[in-house]
Amino acid sequence: MLSPKRTRFRKRQRRVKRTILGAATRGNTIAFGEHGLVSGDSGWVTNRQIEAARIAMTRHIKRGGKVWIRIFPDIPYTKKPAETRMGKGKGSPEYWVAAVRPGTVMFEIAGVSRELAESAMNLASSKLSIQTKFVSRKDVA
Repeated sequence: MLSPKRTRFRKRQRRVKRTILGAATRGNTIAFGEHGLVSGDSGWVTNRQIEAARIAMTRHIKRGGKVWIRIFPDIPYTKKPAETRMGKGKGSPEYWVAAVRPGTVMFEIAGVSRELAESAMNLASSKLSIQTKFVSRKDVA
């Protein structure tokens, strides 16, 4: 699963407003592949969701084309244990999330037909917690 090799600090403040407010200005164009999966709204995507989407895509295209993952979960999500009283500090890091803005290209595929890419991206979008849209390089250009 995706996670940073090392970070400067183990725990981080949430910073919801700054990380996911407004449309994406970077990472909003198809750069590597022919087809892409673009986020429709903002939110956090966990490392488990990214991995599940990647596995669903690669299995559907039968490892035919090439898949690029354009987002990386670099924000630690902390949680306090169940049935724990309030106080006594911040909880321990449970998993990692990627902050996704609307318009961010999350996945790209090349080397497969448009129909196969669209069905693979549809499977991948069902694994994610945010709204997505299939785009093609020919449609954008």
